[in-house]
Amino acid sequence: MIRHSNEYTWEGVDILPYKEDGNVFKSVTRQVLFKGEGDLPVEFRYFEVGAGGHSTLEKHQHQHAVMIIRGSGKVLVRDKVTDVGMNDVVHIPPQTWHQFRATNDEPLGFLCIVNNDRDRPYRPNEDDVKMLKTNEIIGEFIRI
Repeated sequence: MIRHSNEYTWEGVDILPYKEDGNVFKSVTRQVLFKGEGDLPVEFRYFEVGAGGHSTLEKHQHQHAVMIIRGSGKVLVRDKVTDVGMNDVVHIPPQTWHQFRATNDEPLGFLCIVNNDRDRPYRPNEDDVKMLKTNEIIGEFIRI
């Protein structure tokens, strides 16, 4: 299978909403480029966060491998907020708070690989938010 690309879209691939619940993120789409099978049981996806947008603040049992391929922005991984840009690779370990933001008036696009068999995300409760906001940099960064 070969999927040809044109400006961050791929032939035969639908542009989907990021998640069903639109209240915990802003301006994010997803495209499933490869739904693994056989001895490669991973899902290969492209996410695009629109200028000023953000992904969901969450954590889960599974890990992610992410590569930025469009624009720049910032990412929270565990207890650090870091600038990211073209060709940067981000590893998100299991049970790690994470959130992506497009902060530079441009879209932030990234490829993401996860296991096909994975758990549902855990969203922060009130106590989690209080704990995260004890770090001033994280408190200013996160969007709930």
